[in-house]
Amino acid sequence: MNVQNFGAAPSYTEQVSYDRFELGQILSVYGRFVAAGEWRDYGISALRDRAVFCIFRRAAENPLYRVEKIPALRQRQQLYALIGADGQVLKRGSTLRSVLAPLERKLIRTLD
Repeated sequence: MNVQNFGAAPSYTEQVSYDRFELGQILSVYGRFVAAGEWRDYGISALRDRAVFCIFRRAAENPLYRVEKIPALRQRQQLYALIGADGQVLKRGSTLRSVLAPLERKLIRTLD
């Protein structure tokens, strides 16, 4: 049986994405690692339940890090997460700056 929905509004799925300020913070850290020769590529995904920024050493590899924004976890486990290459959560936080802090420290060690 084929049921058609005449006159009803189409259902749109919302996507989670980074706003301009969040993307600026992430790209600031990313750009400094690129300048240091550590990272070479990135990918952004805007999914239904999360936004993901993947960082790659080379384009053909698995991501070294993923910065995820998951609004559903805002109250329980914080909004942002930094995830390592092996899938382990390295840092969670309610601010993007606090989640990116381990990468900032790694950059300082890389430049020394």
